[in-house]
Amino acid sequence: MEQKRHTKAGIIKFAAAAAATVGIFVTLPNLSYPIAHAMEQIPLIGPLASAVTFRNYAYESDRHMADISVPELHLPEVSPEIPEDSDVQENLARSTEGINAEIQEITDQLIAEFEANMQDQEGYQDVVVKSEILATQADYFTLKLICYQGAGSGYQWNYYYTIDLNTGERLQLKDLFQDGADYITPISENIKEQMQARMDADENVYYWLNDEIEEWNFKAITDETSFYLNEKDNVVIGFNEGDVAPMYMGTVEFEIPAEVVAHIRR
Repeated sequence: MEQKRHTKAGIIKFAAAAAATVGIFVTLPNLSYPIAHAMEQIPLIGPLASAVTFRNYAYESDRHMADISVPELHLPEVSPEIPEDSDVQENLARSTEGINAEIQEITDQLIAEFEANMQDQEGYQDVVVKSEILATQADYFTLKLICYQGAGSGYQWNYYYTIDLNTGERLQLKDLFQDGADYITPISENIKEQMQARMDADENVYYWLNDEIEEWNFKAITDETSFYLNEKDNVVIGFNEGDVAPMYMGTVEFEIPAEVVAHIRR
């Protein structure tokens, strides 16, 4: 999977994230938990696909709470504008199947951890999974999967699933730019500028930009860095807790102004 819960090296930096994650692995005696299956329609995404709530998993006791809504992408009847045997329709089917399988794997693992970890008589845990449809265009859509685990302290991480509706393929960051173009450098430098501007404007904001521990400092994005396109068609880069800032900063995003990459966008 592209996303990782922890990405920075460094013992101190990992301590907070590790405490939030390791603390999750606590449980009560095995019980039977209700799992509700629903096909609750949520907003249509573009002309080709929609998202539904495929599965709801909920449990609450004095020490344990789970609220997990599993989304699933669906293809409606084939659009009359796209031949049923076209590559686009075939690609779209493959992309949605792959995304659904990945989401199912992620949520199944969280549910399994939650149920297994309830055997600890003194532990506490919260697990929440929800989804959000981000800004959509006629050419693409993005589904954001939001995951949270807490035990005393908490940790949130996100997954972004974007499909190019012109090709039916899952969109990668490099697909937005001309072949061979260096998009890593301008985006990374703009993010550094935004980090510094935010810190200058608010003393409570802090990013690992000029930290004394050099390996913590943000250097550059990668091909695997999370992103989506907003309603202005601008690239938005997303980082999980602990990736580029202390845990208290939560998940953070940076919208890249159009002029930064206009010369290399497709």
